Amino acid sequence: MITHVTSTAQYDELISRGEVLVDFFATWCGPCNMLSPVIEKVATAHPEVSVLKVDVDQLPELARRYGVQSIPTLLLIKDGKLEDKTLGFMPEPKLLAFLGK
Repeated sequence: MITHVTSTAQYDELISRGEVLVDFFATWCGPCNMLSPVIEKVATAHPEVSVLKVDVDQLPELARRYGVQSIPTLLLIKDGKLEDKTLGFMPEPKLLAFLGK
C-alpha cells in the first residue's frame, strides 16, 4: 500500500511499526516520475512493506530531518529506525535488493 504523507505527525505514526520504504520526491522531478511506477509495482508485489511518498515541496521539514538534498531519495526504515538510504532512480531488481527481497 502506498500512502501520500500530508503531515509530520502522520509520518511519525506510520514509520513507527514494521518495514517502511519512504520515497522523497517532487512532482516536477523527472527521475522521480520514472521511479514511481517501479515503486508501485514493488508495493503491489510486497504488501508487507509500507510505502510512504513524501513531497519535498509540501513537507520540507521531513526532507531536512534526513538531510535530503537530491531527489528521488529512498529511505528504508524498520520499526522507526533508519536502516538504509539511497539516491536516484533504480530499476526494479535494484530496488528489491535495497529492500532485501
